[in-house]
Amino acid sequence: MIAVNDQSVSEVGPRFEFGQCTSRGERSYQEDTATVWQGQNGLLVAVLADGMGGHAGGALASTLVCESFVAAYSGSQSDVRTRLTQALESANRRLFDTVALDPNLAGMGSTLVGANFDARGLSWISVGDSPLYLYRRAEIALLNEDHSLAPALDRLAAEGKITVEQARNDHRRHMLRSAVTGEDLELVDLSRAPLPLQSSDYVIVASDGIHTLDTPDIARLVSAYSNDGPQAVADALVRAVENAREPHQDNTTVVVVRLVG
Repeated sequence: MIAVNDQSVSEVGPRFEFGQCTSRGERSYQEDTATVWQGQNGLLVAVLADGMGGHAGGALASTLVCESFVAAYSGSQSDVRTRLTQALESANRRLFDTVALDPNLAGMGSTLVGANFDARGLSWISVGDSPLYLYRRAEIALLNEDHSLAPALDRLAAEGKITVEQARNDHRRHMLRSAVTGEDLELVDLSRAPLPLQSSDYVIVASDGIHTLDTPDIARLVSAYSNDGPQAVADALVRAVENAREPHQDNTTVVVVRLVG
């Protein structure tokens, strides 16, 4: 388990602090990448990518996606929604160009969550199934769309067409309907307007390894460690995933952000 220390933005504008933690799980390699970039006037951008395509391809894809996203975002002066869209397009082009230079990397790709924190609140763009959660007053909500087959299977279970057990154990559950691969993006979730944040809120950006924990368990852990700050929350979430000892546990990475004051 790897962790970094809490950090915070300049005292100019709102102040956000974050914690970050990752675990390889039962995999022999790490395909998750997470980056936090801090701009002026309290701006903070958290980017998380969960790669796919095998040891080399998945790790490279997630790294390139995060690097390209941050480079494009930090170099733009457009409004937030435009910057988010441009940054995603830049990351997608980077994978296209990389595969064009080395066809052996064909098939690599990544999920992506890019979250912008500023004086207006939280804005995001996402592709894939990496979740973005908001914790507020002991309740937790998934903010972004899940572009895997999991929602469709859960709907079938709710309609009584399959059992809940079948939905949870279906081998297609984690198949992605959209990912950053360098090809056309089938599905993109872009927030319509900034979500105002309160000082007691926690925002969690995670890879899908977090799904080992049920949503109520995530809320319970955030509540238990909320007074200790984002790094304590991030460590507790990843530690709980590891303690579950799933035999095929995927990589798990979390970035936890909160508004101070």
